[in-house]
Amino acid sequence: MVPDYCIEDILEENARRNALLDDSLYDPLIGVGCYGERVEAGGCLVPRCLLDEHPEYPGLKRLAQERLRIVEDFEFWCARCVTIKDKLSGRNVRLVLNRPQRRLLAVMEGQRMAGRPVRVILLKARQWGGSTLVQMYLAWMQLVRHKGWNSLICGHLHATSKSIKRMYNLMLRHYPREMLAAKDGKVLRFSKLEGQPHVQQLESRECLVITGSSRSEDAVRGYDIALSHLSEVAFWQSSVMHSPDDLVRSVCGSIVLKPETVIVLESTANGVGDYFHDEWLRALSGRSDKEPVFVPWHEIGIYSLAVDDASAVWEQLDDYERTLWDDGCTLEQINWYHNKRREYRVQQLMMAEYPSNASEAFTMSGYNPFAPEHLDRLAEGCTVEPVLIGDIHADGQEGAAAKSNVRLVSESNGLLKVWERPMKESPVKAKYLVVVDVGGRSEMSDYSVIAVLKMGRHPEKTRVVAQWRGHIDHDRLAWKSMQLAKFYNNALLAIESNTLTNEAARAGESEYILKSLYLAYGSMYKREGGQLGFHTNAKTKRMAIAELIASLRDGTYIERDMDAVNEMRDYEDHNGHYKARAGKHDDILMTRAIGLYIIKRLWTALAPDKGLAEDRGVAHYPGRLFFS
Repeated sequence: MVPDYCIEDILEENARRNALLDDSLYDPLIGVGCYGERVEAGGCLVPRCLLDEHPEYPGLKRLAQERLRIVEDFEFWCARCVTIKDKLSGRNVRLVLNRPQRRLLAVMEGQRMAGRPVRVILLKARQWGGSTLVQMYLAWMQLVRHKGWNSLICGHLHATSKSIKRMYNLMLRHYPREMLAAKDGKVLRFSKLEGQPHVQQLESRECLVITGSSRSEDAVRGYDIALSHLSEVAFWQSSVMHSPDDLVRSVCGSIVLKPETVIVLESTANGVGDYFHDEWLRALSGRSDKEPVFVPWHEIGIYSLAVDDASAVWEQLDDYERTLWDDGCTLEQINWYHNKRREYRVQQLMMAEYPSNASEAFTMSGYNPFAPEHLDRLAEGCTVEPVLIGDIHADGQEGAAAKSNVRLVSESNGLLKVWERPMKESPVKAKYLVVVDVGGRSEMSDYSVIAVLKMGRHPEKTRVVAQWRGHIDHDRLAWKSMQLAKFYNNALLAIESNTLTNEAARAGESEYILKSLYLAYGSMYKREGGQLGFHTNAKTKRMAIAELIASLRDGTYIERDMDAVNEMRDYEDHNGHYKARAGKHDDILMTRAIGLYIIKRLWTALAPDKGLAEDRGVAHYPGRLFFS
């Protein structure tokens, strides 16, 4: 509950907060407001370590002082030597660090001055110059502090790396010649290495700058690297050939663990559960070598809007916006946030673009169609341990499995999990639905999933009772799913046909597999038009996901597998187009969505005055609807 405040107290506190944000006194040229312990020398506040290293410093001429000072004073070097393009005006200006940049610098310099390697993971909000600060810090190391130290810029695309590299090029073109040491010549410029288009060298500094992308990791291998800037890591894609984990391990493994080497992973958030999110959580827990840094929107100076009537502004704020006040924001910042929110149809989208904390940045990037509280409730059913872990076996040949004896065999490393065996002894046998999501054959491809759902009708809930998940040839997957359907009281078998249909265009395999199953078993789902299997397209996927959303909201199905809940947490709605987050799976989720959709249609199709409905193109068992 947000406490009430009188407007006089609010205005007094607001004035105090604005005074703390006043950057007008910050002056890196004279050292006012800069990081670290500073002492007065020559009319400036300079790092104490500078005088410890050069006691003669106060008696030197100004240019000689500046050439020494840039070695120890990064903020001074930026303001004196570094040119960037201002994002608001488009003009070339000297780099004077803003408040978020200074906070990031304090973390990096704190590690360096303690004699440790610099290791940071940076979660970025909207543009405030985080990548600029990181890249200029690496340039400082190469141009000023160390000779022969190679650096790597690696983004999720080559375009990302090249954009960062252009900042370096701009800085070199405008670097003040008087600040160059005599041994470095009168100009700094890159030259290309023959046959290596993504490598450039600074001959006077005896160093290389390598650019690469997460999609071509070979381009970043084989170099002696001391400094690495890994950009937009949350968007690095996993493939059969490589993963973000492999690439980062390869890069970081080549950097020796010694002082002043630098590794920075930076990215905007791209949802939960990916490599970057996992690394962020490791850093937060202290299990990583990297220190986490997040900059919320309200630390960025441009996000502020003048307040004419404080009382009116305060009265129009909702509970969330008032929590921003309790978190230390000024009225001007909250006024900006309040007005900016009106551009977005839902609060989640505003949070994704302008997160107030790291949790918002991750959980709100991409709109998740499932309410967190519904997923939390669903997870409560996942505490039941399987009664069996193993596999499905049948006597005889696979093609005759419908007539053979099917049994479940316990195996410690089996791919089948069973939470409930079939109910066969009740007056009316329980009815089950088996849903198959067809994945790939190789270990690096999507999984295939066979899910068994006990079909409930109000007040009974549909619940997951068994699941097989793994990689297997598709014909063997089909027979295995039939064996499991037979074991569960001759369940209705619904196979998602997209993968098989796509393969049929190349090899003619799909129709043969499905028709062979139908001839051997018969109890198979047919979509309207009489075609075997469930076909997932934009329309049917939206309908299936809508049924899953409704089932979660109404609590009409019980989940047993926590992986299903995790997949739902990693799911995204992009204006009605549903998909798993990059690097994540949705194979378990889709078996639930398709299953609940089919069950809803089956019950809807039942004639209210008959025990057995006529065939309406929904499902055959064989030739009539499954329910009796």
